[in-house]
Amino acid sequence: MAKIEKVLLLLKNMVYESNSPQETLKFAKFYRSKGLKVLVILWGPMGVLLAKKDKTRGSPKYDSTIRECIDMGVEFRCCQLASDMIGFKKEELIPGIEFICSKNIAELFLTYTEENQLIINF
Repeated sequence: MAKIEKVLLLLKNMVYESNSPQETLKFAKFYRSKGLKVLVILWGPMGVLLAKKDKTRGSPKYDSTIRECIDMGVEFRCCQLASDMIGFKKEELIPGIEFICSKNIAELFLTYTEENQLIINF
């Protein structure tokens, strides 16, 4: 069995009405602290909201935790298609988060599966 070196975390659920964002960020920090490469994909019209900087509504406030994860080396990608659907622009992203196209997300699923790496969907 291949050794796990990379983790792909997927967040698609509502940001403020579930604990999925908190769990995603906790898992990201945990796996990164274990030395694993961590990539978080924010997708779907609700998942991409986590990437929006200076969110003024809702609790808890996620921006500082996302910045902490980025400082630890966790990578974040925000689905371009879902962002376009809700009118979310690149300049609204938390610094350090980049857009990713749907084709590349689909390619990541194949790559991580072929390499026997860990994929977790929230």
